Amino acid sequence: MAKRRTDQAKKTAKEDSDLDGGFAPGGGFSSASIWSALSQSRYLQLLILLTIAGGLLRFYHLGYNSLWLDEASTLEFARQSLGGIWQSTAGGEFNPPLFYWIEHFMLAFGESESVLRFIPALMGTATIPVIYLAGSALRDRNTGIIAAGLLAFLPTHIYYSQEARAYAPAVFLVTCAVFLYLRAQKSNELVPWLLFAAASALAFWMHFYVILGIGACFLHALIRDRRVVMTDIRRLKGLFAGLLLFIVLTLPLVAVTIGLFLKRTGSSPTFGLQGFDVIVQTLVQLSGFNVVITVAYLLLLCIGIYSLYRADRNIAGFVVIFLGVPLVLSVLLASRMPFQARHLIYLLPVYLAGIAASWEPLSKLVLGKRIVYIFIAACLVINLPWLAGYYTTYQKEDWRGFASDLSVRTEAGDVIVVMPGYITQPLDYYYSNTTDQTLEFGGYTVDDLTAYTERGRGHAVYYVVTGDIYAVDPEQTTISWLQQHARYPDNFNQKQGILLLVNQEGS
Repeated sequence: MAKRRTDQAKKTAKEDSDLDGGFAPGGGFSSASIWSALSQSRYLQLLILLTIAGGLLRFYHLGYNSLWLDEASTLEFARQSLGGIWQSTAGGEFNPPLFYWIEHFMLAFGESESVLRFIPALMGTATIPVIYLAGSALRDRNTGIIAAGLLAFLPTHIYYSQEARAYAPAVFLVTCAVFLYLRAQKSNELVPWLLFAAASALAFWMHFYVILGIGACFLHALIRDRRVVMTDIRRLKGLFAGLLLFIVLTLPLVAVTIGLFLKRTGSSPTFGLQGFDVIVQTLVQLSGFNVVITVAYLLLLCIGIYSLYRADRNIAGFVVIFLGVPLVLSVLLASRMPFQARHLIYLLPVYLAGIAASWEPLSKLVLGKRIVYIFIAACLVINLPWLAGYYTTYQKEDWRGFASDLSVRTEAGDVIVVMPGYITQPLDYYYSNTTDQTLEFGGYTVDDLTAYTERGRGHAVYYVVTGDIYAVDPEQTTISWLQQHARYPDNFNQKQGILLLVNQEGS
């Protein structure tokens, strides 16, 4: 009798926290069941609204910012053949080919900024309903819908969903993998394990660095089932089948990855984050570029992990391992290879779901299940200041405006020296030296600067310089040369992140 009262109390508490009040849609996909779910399920209604709102934020002003260096590099790779893209990866490109292959087919619709960024915006939007599924599998539907709200309005995810790079697609695939992993953990059936492996393999083909997160999943599974390994290993056939499938699907990338890793770690990095800054800057970026919000999110994450621990130690352990292992390993790797906080953006699904899991302890303090609505509303309100400026202020280097001003400034026969030379990629997307009748060169060393300046004798020589010069010339010899032989031109509107200098004899 006492057990029956306890079970009834748990059932009542669960229904009290359920936004649908215990409503369960009918099975199948009939029009009646779909309409019933749409009209009565608060979770479905909220998820649709959040997905629409998130989609609008990710597609609005998609082509507003100029392409920056990495996006222009995406275009250069996408212009190659499918085989050529793979050869570039095997030859030393530090990104796997899947995103470039997708962009290759997107070029059928043109080469505008919006076309290049369409897939990241689309997959970024699609991540919102998937993180709802992942959060629901992690704890419950309240956790899922709050995680969807956090992601929908998160500045970091909006920013990278509007960038022609693999970050937003990688987050989508890792979120799918996390959802499938949690399903596989609970059911231990073969199909979810194989689907998890397939999603993980696609994520690895999208971005190399996700291997740390995928490895953390397999590590957690082995830790959880360590006793089973010693007693009845046959019960782990799904896990080992998934691991085998992942290895088979990623095998072509293994040799390439090892080679690139050895190349990256062959010398000390000349740029990027180091030491504890790796963790700090990653957490700030995951939280939306705001230090104050980061502190609040970390507090909520601790509460969420504690709440998960009380409900299921295994799930709490998964959150700690998935977030902790990549962060710690990244600190170690950053001492041997260049590292940027955006490389760990794939931690978002578990990071946000862990934060969302704090809803239950908070609901006992204030407003019961209304804390879910407050959470979602707060996600929008705290990010409104950033959103207000994001769509009206350039967030990337304004190569479009710079190229326009440069073409007005230069005359036929003038020389343009771009430092470092690979910066010609974003510049040439907007600027044509053939049309402008100028000579353009890419330089890296003092000898290049001297030679190209001599080549422009009798004409103005302009030097286009970005902060990348510090990465290719850590000794700053080229900067010293420019300080001695060049100056800022008169009446030129300098662009943030891009400097234009002219030789002493130039105008």
